[in-house]
Amino acid sequence: MSDHTSVRRLSRRGLLAAGGAAMAAVLVGCGTDDDAATSTETTSGPWSFTDDRPEQVTADARPERVVAFTGSAAALVDFGLGREIVGVFGETKKADGSADTQAGDLDVESVEILGNVWGEFSVEKYAALRPELLVTHMYDPGAYWYVPDESQDKILPLAPVATITTARVPMTKPIERYAQLAESLGADLSAAKVTDAKARFEAAAESVRQAVAANPGIKVMAASGSPDLFYVSNPKISTDLLYFAELGVDLVVPTKLEAGDYFEALSWENAGKFPADLILLDNRSTALQPTDLAAKPTWKELPAVQAGQVAPWDAVPRFSYAGAAPLLENLAQAIRAAKKLT
Repeated sequence: MSDHTSVRRLSRRGLLAAGGAAMAAVLVGCGTDDDAATSTETTSGPWSFTDDRPEQVTADARPERVVAFTGSAAALVDFGLGREIVGVFGETKKADGSADTQAGDLDVESVEILGNVWGEFSVEKYAALRPELLVTHMYDPGAYWYVPDESQDKILPLAPVATITTARVPMTKPIERYAQLAESLGADLSAAKVTDAKARFEAAAESVRQAVAANPGIKVMAASGSPDLFYVSNPKISTDLLYFAELGVDLVVPTKLEAGDYFEALSWENAGKFPADLILLDNRSTALQPTDLAAKPTWKELPAVQAGQVAPWDAVPRFSYAGAAPLLENLAQAIRAAKKLT
């Protein structure tokens, strides 16, 4: 891979995959009858969708065998797809075999999982699935999230590819785009499952606005811990943080950004550089959790930690109304409960 591509990928990885992101475990099958009921009948004729590169993605007929990054697949399921998802790559199963948070309502027992850590993507298993469409996030222009750079020349020619921008725009944008993609693949966006989730999302967004108004001045920092570094996320790049800011949340803005502008990487000696009343902490297994961080003296000295004002943060959110609504509800609750410390 080129040096530029390495920097682009690793800059994002430093925050979202501190120590390495996960790519997930393997199984195959069809969806349930309930899944089948969520999609409309296949229509004849050509299919097209303009993705966020932007490129017009085309096929002779609507794709019925979709392989996607796990979070992308889960979003499409939330919007009504089911048996169309035949394979995934990304955090799908935990070490104990249970579904990862990233998988949402995806039936992890009915899909082929093409790898279990960042950088793993079985080209052979992918080809065997006879894919008709590959779907993934696009954090940086032209970058295919979780599709290994060194294997792209083998992977990308096997099926049309659709990417959805998941950085530098508010979270509502990728949610809308995944809805549009799902609809093009046969999902019914007027189904109660979808409209109820959207109503919950909108209510949750309002609850954040009200929490900020009721408890003004709370400074919030989104962060991720690794053994050697403490990453402070940039709310001007991360799509969920961009949206939180639109709702009125006062977020820490790091000042010395790494390549890609996603975060500032601090040594643990400097973990207290940015005062914060509430810390949103990356809750994925690839990042250190509060029990792990207890061994870091500078972590324990942070005012928010001493006050117990640390809330879990889904650093790679699920871009659907169903996936995002709980995140907003939890954020509103954390802001309401926080006390001004700085």
